[in-house]
Amino acid sequence: MSLDSKAIIAKRIAEELNDGDVVNLGVGIPTLVTSFLGDKQVYLQTENGLLGMGPRPPIDEVDPDIVDAGKSPVTITKGAAFFNSADSFGMIRGGHIDVAILGTLEIDKTGEIANWAVPNQPILGVGGAMDLVAGAKKVIVASLLFSKDGSPKLVDELTYKSSGERKVDLFVSEYAAFTFEKDGIHVIDIYGDLSIEELSKKLNLPLIDKTVQYNA
Repeated sequence: MSLDSKAIIAKRIAEELNDGDVVNLGVGIPTLVTSFLGDKQVYLQTENGLLGMGPRPPIDEVDPDIVDAGKSPVTITKGAAFFNSADSFGMIRGGHIDVAILGTLEIDKTGEIANWAVPNQPILGVGGAMDLVAGAKKVIVASLLFSKDGSPKLVDELTYKSSGERKVDLFVSEYAAFTFEKDGIHVIDIYGDLSIEELSKKLNLPLIDKTVQYNA
């Protein structure tokens, strides 16, 4: 089955998760990861106070009181726990989240992200991004590589406001997966229809080939 761009990202990230991981999913593409977990026993956490989040329910089974941090309806898994938002952020700030999967507006060549404010647009709320960037043991970014206007999200320097000094561990796009090392940007997987040389040209950034064969 051929996957669309967002599903390719979600499937690749699901492969990074391990049994027993406590995982926080940001809004947008990160929520699609639940469709590719298979038999993995991971525990999904939301900032609004739920540990044990399940996938979205059928439309006729929606419970308006069970939602994720983006206010989308979700289900709960066996043994799920509810708690208040203060306890939820205590988990995040206390280092109890194994993996945070976040979207982004921009990510720079060192792995620093900006994902909460767009210049000259209203700020609807910072959300938990800054806390997750600082507090999660591992941070993975799930995002399309280019914005709707064609501009790259992977940039030399951030032009949007940073979400924190912490560098992310992995950036997964629909074309390739990147890590950020002292010697530059490493391409560890490539699975889209652009070569590393073509990606480097489109991004106007040098990329280091560290790929292994990967089938999306």
